[in-house]
Amino acid sequence: MNRVAVYTTVVGFCFFFAAPFLWMILTTFKTDRDLYRAQNNPFFFNEPPTLDNLEFLFFNTNYVGFIRNSLLVGTLVVIITLLLAIPAGYSLARLAGRWGERASIGMFLIYLVPPILLFIPLFRIVVALGLNNSLWALVVTYPTITIPFSTWLLAGFFGSIPRDLEEAAMVDGYSRLSAFTRVVLPLSVSGIIAVIVFTFTLTLHEFIYALTFVTASAQRTISVGVPVELIRGDVFFWQSLMAAAVIVAIPVGIVYSLFLSRLVAGLTMGAVKG
Repeated sequence: MNRVAVYTTVVGFCFFFAAPFLWMILTTFKTDRDLYRAQNNPFFFNEPPTLDNLEFLFFNTNYVGFIRNSLLVGTLVVIITLLLAIPAGYSLARLAGRWGERASIGMFLIYLVPPILLFIPLFRIVVALGLNNSLWALVVTYPTITIPFSTWLLAGFFGSIPRDLEEAAMVDGYSRLSAFTRVVLPLSVSGIIAVIVFTFTLTLHEFIYALTFVTASAQRTISVGVPVELIRGDVFFWQSLMAAAVIVAIPVGIVYSLFLSRLVAGLTMGAVKG
């Protein structure tokens, strides 16, 4: 009896959380009449499905360009974040002594500052550098959000690795840098994956900076380009909007599924030790 109750609860929760995604997928292939007729069941095809919504998305908008821009920005921001957060996190964990923990907390508090409060000073910097209305404006500003959190997370993760391992490597003739790259980094894969997933996901869904710093249609990322192209006044192209969301959500969901255990391990270890 208890097992039946458990399975019933699990199935209920699964349906509750999966229903929006199922509706999105079905809406992608529905006609206008099927979607807007009130008496139709939203979780079934009441009329034959159509590919017109996907065709409209790919051929009447710059959707492919938006994806390309988002991938470019995300990749560059991930690289910049790793190049700066890894040595910073290691320094806080190993070289900063008693002040390392306090500095880590300070970095985390910086991350908690709402991005909208940094909008005006960052906008002035972007304009001064001549980067406004280009993807480089996002490449420069996004690390101000990702680096503080990533540094705090990696500092906690590096701090969880015993110093004895590095000291043993240095006794064997390795320099501190070699001990770090050959001993510490391989043991920190979970934390690094957590940083990569967090950073890339943030660049995909960030809206305020992408809307303000980039206005040219050809330079927009997917978080801004899709609503701008598919919401025209009071006209919402719901089917194409859902198609755009599903196409992006599927690979992101696959990545989360493949690296879920490492992601949880990285976030948990970094948070506990940080």
